[in-house]
Amino acid sequence: MKVYLIGAGPGDPGLFTLKGRDCLAAADVVIYDALANDALLAYARKDAELIYVGKVAGNHALPQDGINQLLVDKAREGKVVARLKGGDPYIFGRGGEEAEALLEAGIPFEEVPGISSTIAAPAYAGIPLTHRNFASSVTIITGHENPDKPGSVHNWQALAQSASTLVFVMGMKNLPDIARNLLAAGMDPATPAALVYRGTTPRQRSLVSTLAALPQAAVDQGFSNPSVIVVGKVCSLHDQLGWFEQRPLFGRSVVVTRAREQASGLAQELVQLGADVIQCPTIEISPLPDYAELDAAIDRLSEYAWLIFTSVNGVRWFWKRLKAAGKDSRALGLCRVAAIGPATAEALEARGIRPDFIPERYVAEGVVEGLLARGKVDGVRMLLPRAAKAREVLPDELRKAGARVDVISAYETIPAAARKDEVLERMQAGTLDCVTFGSSSTVENFLSLIPAETLRAHPEVRLAAIGPVTAKTLEAHGLPCHIMPEEYTIPALVQALVSHYTR
Repeated sequence: MKVYLIGAGPGDPGLFTLKGRDCLAAADVVIYDALANDALLAYARKDAELIYVGKVAGNHALPQDGINQLLVDKAREGKVVARLKGGDPYIFGRGGEEAEALLEAGIPFEEVPGISSTIAAPAYAGIPLTHRNFASSVTIITGHENPDKPGSVHNWQALAQSASTLVFVMGMKNLPDIARNLLAAGMDPATPAALVYRGTTPRQRSLVSTLAALPQAAVDQGFSNPSVIVVGKVCSLHDQLGWFEQRPLFGRSVVVTRAREQASGLAQELVQLGADVIQCPTIEISPLPDYAELDAAIDRLSEYAWLIFTSVNGVRWFWKRLKAAGKDSRALGLCRVAAIGPATAEALEARGIRPDFIPERYVAEGVVEGLLARGKVDGVRMLLPRAAKAREVLPDELRKAGARVDVISAYETIPAAARKDEVLERMQAGTLDCVTFGSSSTVENFLSLIPAETLRAHPEVRLAAIGPVTAKTLEAHGLPCHIMPEEYTIPALVQALVSHYTR
């Protein structure tokens, strides 16, 4: 039994520590807060028990005493417990109280530091907390207490007269009192001051004003918790050094509808460009109940002149069956290999196969044109391992040209409905910018979750398709395709989004 008190960091999952990740992966139970990014839960074991104990103003899923007891109880069951807390557990995270409760109960524990929002949020807003020209020290202060109460722990005179950068957390409710007390203690009203809302996340907003004007500016611009308050001359560097909010897709909410196995590359690229990505996979890639047909085709690979792959998934599942048969890439022998596009080609090259043919147009029609241009296909045997349900253009056209094409299922796609409610809520709130589609099946499955009528009622939501086939599927449902790249690849789709939103 053991408890790890883990700092989840300020919000950007990329700022989570390697040790935190490893401890989370080893845990039998994960007890997590509201400010811990949900993406971090992906590091937990699939069989781990997940318990939410988030606390936001006026709504505590479990009081602190209850959390302390929960940690003790779970550990006494002989389990490894990961207590995932936003920011750093020991910086206004009440981690010290949890550690004391564990110590008193005789439970072994470790504290795994996390990057605190007091440091990270200003940094992402272009505000270095120390700078040799402005400040050589930092004071981190809770803004949660009533500044007027008798016996306040804050020495406002000392804070106002120091040359230190002041960072207040959990202080938005008391922002007018904080400013008033600093001014009353002699701080210059023109002192630069800033707010950073949800720092390090795609929802970050920042505001720079003066100490005297900051409370009203916060009201005028709708700032609320969780926001970090920074007071000091370093705030004047915001406009020069701010980088996070300058990224081309910053603040744009983009839905990725690809299957989870395929979505990571697209989602990661969009996040790097500043987008708020909502992964809403409308399909799941699933194995077939019976692989007898594909296994038989693999046994007679020497009979085929061409092996044609139309997707990364086709490559992946074909190689799984190849391995299950005790074979590897050498089994392809003299069989020539075609890949529908660069991503599929990369998947093949990772397995030691350089494609003999990649069409200029990354659609089925391009494959047909290219193969026919390479010579007669009359009587040529071809194997096409693909999804159980797919367009028939490629095999039909090759057969018309005389080829003998065996179309064999390697996997199947089934509908999924993850995060449908969040997509609908954002659409209704007017905070959804774009939905991306990587295939016709993602269009069909998305529209089975959210009808075309709903999308037509929100014309502000842009619809992006990877290529003309997917765009035609949208049009068949009476929906426009607003964004489509000239090259039908994920990187090109990302660039098309950037071009659309930076015009």
